[in-house]
Amino acid sequence: MTDPELRAQSFEIAWKYLDQSGLLTGERRDSARFILNRIDRMMLRGERRRLLLSNAAIDAYRLRSALVALDA
Repeated sequence: MTDPELRAQSFEIAWKYLDQSGLLTGERRDSARFILNRIDRMMLRGERRRLLLSNAAIDAYRLRSALVALDA
């Protein structure tokens, strides 16, 4: 699998989970950028396990949402 395919599949898994669980908040473009940024940073460090990439992005997004809620 190529890196662009891995990135796309990892994003799709994370996005679908967050969307179906109702956890996506705010502007969708910003949410997508945040998720892709997390996946990209992990890939730059050498991670290539699709589920680990998607789960880490989900966890980071959940934490981000919790922190934003605390600031409000």
